[in-house]
Amino acid sequence: MGRTCCSGWAEFFRSSVVIFVTVGEQLPFDRLVRAVDECAQKLGQEIFAQIGETEWRPKKIGYEKFLNPDEFNKRFVEADVIIAHAGMGTIITALELGKPIIVMPRKAALGEHRNDHQFATAQRFSKLNYITVAFDETELVEKLEKFSGGEKFEHEIRNIDPSPLLIKKIRDFLAD
Repeated sequence: MGRTCCSGWAEFFRSSVVIFVTVGEQLPFDRLVRAVDECAQKLGQEIFAQIGETEWRPKKIGYEKFLNPDEFNKRFVEADVIIAHAGMGTIITALELGKPIIVMPRKAALGEHRNDHQFATAQRFSKLNYITVAFDETELVEKLEKFSGGEKFEHEIRNIDPSPLLIKKIRDFLAD
């Protein structure tokens, strides 16, 4: 089973790390898949992606368009690091499992979603210091390259128990 908490991103990138990338199932997210694929060789880590209906076909990472729920859960649990769209389900699952996660929100202006709610989600969770956010593919690649060298992300998941306080914060966030 994967780690239940993170003592630092540097620890992950100095050892053999399994990175799981997920874009969800509803909409393509070529920018995220392409960005991870293009920097995969520099990271030197095992990377597997659930890419959905994206047109981009990775050349340097393992991938499947879709995973059945059991396989998805297995990969999520076994991963040391999650890279994802800013979907609530993915973020909450990472928090529940204590997985370090970096999210890149989809942009409505690029046809990746019908509105920019993922941008708002990413901003709010980042302010809670639970996730790391890259607001575009350039920032994602920069952060991944920098941190593969041992630097820390600005936010780390601490030993988070999905306590009533966390659940209240999430509910308050959703109510806004």
